[in-house]
Amino acid sequence: MKVVEVNNKALRKEFLEFPVRLYKNDPSYIRPLDKDIEEVFDPTKNKLFQGGDACRWILQDEQGQTIGCVAAFYNEKLAMKDNEQPTGGMGFFHCINNQEAANLLFDTCKQWLQARGMEAMDGPINFGTRDRWWGCLVDGFTEPNYCMPYNYPYYRELFENYGFRQYFKQYTYYRWIPDPLKPKVLEKAKRIYEDPRYTFDHMRLSKLEKYAEDFRTIYNKAWSKHHGVEPMTAQTALNIMKKLKPILDPEIILYAYYDGEPVAFFIMLPEMNQIVKHLNGKLDWWGKLKFLWYRRVVGVKKLFGVVFGVVPEHQGKGVESAIVYYYSTMAHTPGYRYKEMEMNWIGDFNPKMMRVAEDVGGHIYKTHITYRYLFDRQKPFKRYPIIE
Repeated sequence: MKVVEVNNKALRKEFLEFPVRLYKNDPSYIRPLDKDIEEVFDPTKNKLFQGGDACRWILQDEQGQTIGCVAAFYNEKLAMKDNEQPTGGMGFFHCINNQEAANLLFDTCKQWLQARGMEAMDGPINFGTRDRWWGCLVDGFTEPNYCMPYNYPYYRELFENYGFRQYFKQYTYYRWIPDPLKPKVLEKAKRIYEDPRYTFDHMRLSKLEKYAEDFRTIYNKAWSKHHGVEPMTAQTALNIMKKLKPILDPEIILYAYYDGEPVAFFIMLPEMNQIVKHLNGKLDWWGKLKFLWYRRVVGVKKLFGVVFGVVPEHQGKGVESAIVYYYSTMAHTPGYRYKEMEMNWIGDFNPKMMRVAEDVGGHIYKTHITYRYLFDRQKPFKRYPIIE
């Protein structure tokens, strides 16, 4: 077997095409958009290259056929943030069911990271934000959500046999939208609604900058205790909203306010993989036409719950229930177009958020694991800390 660095156009194409061949007989696999993968490894589009680097490889057998692929990456600023040792990452791993092949790919990542001063690696993760390409799927092998990883069940053994250990789990919760809300949710929501200082609203595209800033305010307060999370700048928040604008449905971007100040959001998007699965990874002119046709004519019936946040001083008061109730006043009307929702990326280190997802009628539908591998095998292993 031979490891080949991805360093030209032909090999970049092979890096994208190999998973398509690997999963060709799996009806649940959805090919990601090529551009979404390539942007991760483009220094002009990924700011983590400022103070960091990434490398990709494919693995070939004796006949020159690709049997695996992987990437490794690090950022000097993030490597030590909330870590006891400099920690890099590996991801975009796909491989045949062969431990020797997987070990060779893992070893390649380890050696590359060690040469750059890293002492551990997390994986499979993204060279970017956690909301994309993060974790090994171990339960719920159904169609993946947009920019979420999908893999065969045997990947878990490949990681754990090598020596990766479970750092944390990420849960995806599912809810059938027409189902009524639990009485407990309605009771909590009623208490909040009786307080005139609380108000609720959904985004208006005509005021995109205002809602981007409200998003940033809540995000920075709500995630201040989260391990490894950087504060968001005003420009970053606006850029996120502008990037999402072509697919945004403003009626499902929800906010709660207290005395006019933003205190909570529930960000949902139409689940774009319901369209992406028809595009074969391409968003060229023909792909864009198909995207628009599926979006406007066929439509999307599933929602993707991207993120739910409540500022600390309003947590535990029922604001979560109230914002869900506010949404239900729209969703529980005849002919409402969305029928199901998946609430994505809720870590097992965040029991408060797990309770919120359960209270609003969600149940665990998929489980991903983020692993950590310490290069010093004698060093004590510690799991991700629980958020109190």
